[in-house]
Formats: sequence, structure tokens, C-alpha cells
Amino acid sequence: MGDLKMFSSQFDRFINNFKHFNWIDLAIALLIFVIFLGFRKLFTKYIYKIILSLVSKLPIETVSKVFVAFEKPFRWFWVIIGTYLSLSYLPFTNTSTNFFGQIYQSFLVILIGWGFFNYFTDESNPFEKLVSKTKIDSDSMLIPFLARIIRMIIVIFTAVSILGIWDIQIGAFVAGLGVAGLAFSLAAQDTVANFFGGIVIITEKPFSKGDWIKTPSVEGTVVDITFRSTQIRTFADTVVTVPNSKLSNEPITNLSRMGKRQINFELGLSYNTTNEQMKAALIDLEELLRNHPGVHPDLILVKFTDFRDFSLGVLLYFFTKTTMYDEYLNVKQDINLRIIEVLERHGIEIAFPTQQIYVAEHIKENKSFSSENH
Repeated sequence: MGDLKMFSSQFDRFINNFKHFNWIDLAIALLIFVIFLGFRKLFTKYIYKIILSLVSKLPIETVSKVFVAFEKPFRWFWVIIGTYLSLSYLPFTNTSTNFFGQIYQSFLVILIGWGFFNYFTDESNPFEKLVSKTKIDSDSMLIPFLARIIRMIIVIFTAVSILGIWDIQIGAFVAGLGVAGLAFSLAAQDTVANFFGGIVIITEKPFSKGDWIKTPSVEGTVVDITFRSTQIRTFADTVVTVPNSKLSNEPITNLSRMGKRQINFELGLSYNTTNEQMKAALIDLEELLRNHPGVHPDLILVKFTDFRDFSLGVLLYFFTKTTMYDEYLNVKQDINLRIIEVLERHGIEIAFPTQQIYVAEHIKENKSFSSENH
């Protein structure tokens, strides 16, 4: 009831001040605001660019990158300070000076947090130094991961600072979180598991951004890793989001780290193939692979291995020098065409499922004897 009376009293005071308001004061307040807008345009369009050009020549890159990160917050700084000073000039706002001061301070804290948020990007100066002084790959997902953590910390500190400006007790707020902590932890088990799964992926580095990987659940190119999941672009040009907890517990084949690419298949030759034809064909096939410019010379196997139901099995096991999928297919296609030429040159046919029926001679004789008696 007392709060209602206080609000009513402040409202009546505001109306009374508004009735006796001097409109010249309003014009002066608007003039102050327009002047600061002019300062904003002058500063950001001319003075700020001159400062950037000067600091870019300094041997310390950090200074120039800080100025770049704070460029947009500086633009809004002139708007906020102009608004605050113009409102402070108005007489009917004197009763709420503390309120406007808190708003002004809150906006300043937001601008500072915004600037540091912009500074800690993936390509920021601290991370560039970290990459140059360590063995971390420039395309490693550790850098974006750290950048996200630091940005999250900046957001939290900014929010806590604003709460402090408005005299909100952080201790009580934290205590309330502690009471709800157990329920939250039970509800967020999957989120926590995904977060630590992401840390496992980052630290063990089974793949990097842009790598082509294959798991039991997905195959494609790694696009990004977040706190909860890893995004993989499949060869159907779709993006699959895999939870980190699942991905970290699966066998991961990193196909981008292949030094060469395997080709392994069997030819099925017809049973009409003679011994001499088989020996000559094996020699020519091995020579074909050893002389081919796209085949890696380390391991080449051409062996007659099996007697199958419908064919004679010949194993061809080798590697291509390239790991690029389209180039790999071109090499494989060229080799297949040359294999056909070798088989045709030796008069060998590729087998296909056939069935032959043999009728025993004594069965024929019994049938002929039975027909004579009739």
C-alpha cells in the first residue's frame, strides 16, 4: 500500500513538472543530442579511421585489433552519452537521476562487454600467438572452442556487472541456483556428457575442421564443433548434427589423412581359361599395375586365389597415389578398361553364373533299351 502511494506521488510530481515545462529546455536538450550525433559521425568517419591507420603501423598488433573490435561500441557510445546528457538537462528527469544513471552505466558496461566479445574471435591476436607458439594446427577446432568459452565468460561477467549496478544481490541469486543445482544437473546430464565429449574430441584431435571422416553413423566433411554437437556435411550436401557424447564413443576413420587410397577386388574368370592363359594374364596384369602412373608402387598383389562355384577368382590389391575421390575414380576406371584389354588379348572371358547339366551314359542306355522293348 505504501509503495502504491509513493508511485502515485512521483507520478503527480512528474505531471506537475510537465505542465510547467519550459519548451526551450526541450530544444536545448534536442540540440545536445544532435551535437553528439554529429560528434559520432565525425569521430567514426574521420578521426577513428585516422587512429586506426596510425595504430596499424605500430609493431604491436594487439592495439590495432582492440580498436577494430571496439569500433561499433564506440559508435553507440556517442549516442548513449548524448541521450544521457540531453535527458539530464530536462527538469522533470531530476527526480529520476539515479534511475537514468543506472541505465547509463548499464549501457556502458554492455558496450565494454560487446567490444571484448568482438575481440575474442577465432582470428583474434591471442589465438594467433597461441597457434604460432604451439603445435596447434591453424585449422584446429581447439581455437573456435576456446573462443566460445571466453565469449561465454565475457557475457556472464557483463550480466553480473549489470546486476551489481542495479543493486541486485548476486549471493542470493547464486544460492538459489545452488538449491536448483541438483534438479538442473539431473535434467542436463546429456548436455554435460556432450560438453565433455567435445573436450575429448578437441584434445585427442581425431579430426580437424574440413576433414573427411567416416563413422558407423555418418560420413562427410566436418563443418563445425560446438559445446553440444559436431556438424558434418554429407556427400548429399546435407548437414548432420551428431551429439559429441555419441561421436566421441564411436570409431572414427579420418579419410583425409590417407597417404594413398586402397583398391581391392576380385576378378571372376571363366572355367574355360587354360593354365597357360592364366599365367600369362597374371604377369600382364601385374605389369599393368606396376607401370601405371596413378598406382602407388609400395604394395601390388595380383594372385589366383579361389576356385568358385562359377568362376576362377583372381585377387587384385593395390593403392592409388591420389586420395581425391574424383581422381581415384578416374584411375580405377582407366585400370578397369586396361584389364579388359589384357583379358581380350589372351582370349579370357569374365565368368557369369552358369549351370551345366551332365547326363550319365548308363541312364541313356537304359532309356534306349526300354524303348526297344515297347
